[in-house]
Amino acid sequence: MLDKFYSPGELKKQMEELTHRFIICYSDGQPVAFASWSEVAPHIFKLHKIYILPGCQGNGIGKCMIKHIVEDTRTMNAKELRLNVNRYNYSAMTFYEKTGFKLLFEEDIDIGNGYFMNDYVLSLII
Repeated sequence: MLDKFYSPGELKKQMEELTHRFIICYSDGQPVAFASWSEVAPHIFKLHKIYILPGCQGNGIGKCMIKHIVEDTRTMNAKELRLNVNRYNYSAMTFYEKTGFKLLFEEDIDIGNGYFMNDYVLSLII
């Protein structure tokens, strides 16, 4: 999964061909979090990635990043921001619920070699 979504070549492709937007958050000059998103249908955007170093979680960085992404997508006439989250990632689910995301449906995604991502799809109305 890491090579499929996070290799340098794949990240470059996401930026150049898929028009994903990226942000990196710094603390004391060190990168501590990043996120990416893109429009996936008219007025519907998807938060593809949001990661915060474990030692930096709970300090408002994630909330600030979501706020920035919502403001950015709003300038492009977004009506909704969606994301996938692993069904067993309880801490992420709690964070997303606190930021206003609601459950849309469950989704199982075959990522190859017998591996599936067992996700919830969440939505935030903008």
